[in-house]
Amino acid sequence: MIAADGIAMLELEAEGFGGRTTLYPTLIWDAESAVLIDTGMPGFLPKLLAAMQEAGVPPERLTALILTHQDLDHIGSAPDVIRSAPDTLQVYAHPLDKPYIEGELPLIKTTPAAMAPILSRLPEEARKQLQAQCENPPAAPIDSLLEDGQLLPYCGGIRVIHTPGHTEGHVSLYHEKSRTLIAADALVCADGTLRGPIAYNTLDMEAALQSLHKLLPYEIDRIICYHGGLCSEDARSQLLELTKLSPSAGADQQPAK
Repeated sequence: MIAADGIAMLELEAEGFGGRTTLYPTLIWDAESAVLIDTGMPGFLPKLLAAMQEAGVPPERLTALILTHQDLDHIGSAPDVIRSAPDTLQVYAHPLDKPYIEGELPLIKTTPAAMAPILSRLPEEARKQLQAQCENPPAAPIDSLLEDGQLLPYCGGIRVIHTPGHTEGHVSLYHEKSRTLIAADALVCADGTLRGPIAYNTLDMEAALQSLHKLLPYEIDRIICYHGGLCSEDARSQLLELTKLSPSAGADQQPAK
């Protein structure tokens, strides 16, 4: 789905931890560069490539891959994307999540112990597949570290916003030319309505809610959420309302389907 000129949400159907869902990696491009933000679950490369081709941006055009944080549904196909892209591809992540993405440390939320309650509720085949992914998560080398406030020199400028809470190294991204916020998991969207971070898979809910205030200085026309997709109607006003939540708010929210 084209979200704006030179920006596409790549709609990837997935069997998520809580059932069927859609993930929305973001592709940003212009005549000089192309940037992919997040990669879906392990084994999603064919879906990613098909979605990129539909947008008119084949993998050989990729200049950069940005991994917003360490979660399995964001980094799952990163090694495959790296192998499919040019050798000049730059892979970015925040230093606080780098050791998890590179495999130096186990992914915090998908250790076998952490996943046991979810795995026990899945059908046998799905359980075995997800358990194997959790026991042997992908590892991707990071070339460049992201800093809060950094302006990446792609597609007219992509601003890095460190939004900790969901994970320590979680980042959101702001595409200056189109005034588009790529929120990753800092926000979710349900039928065009923004919701705050989801408590059950957020490591520090208070920090996550405080991170929303860092998004307010930007002139935002639309917000792309990794879960739920596009919010384009009064996006900044909706965000402003969410920043009024108390640090304990959002605990009973459910992920967007």
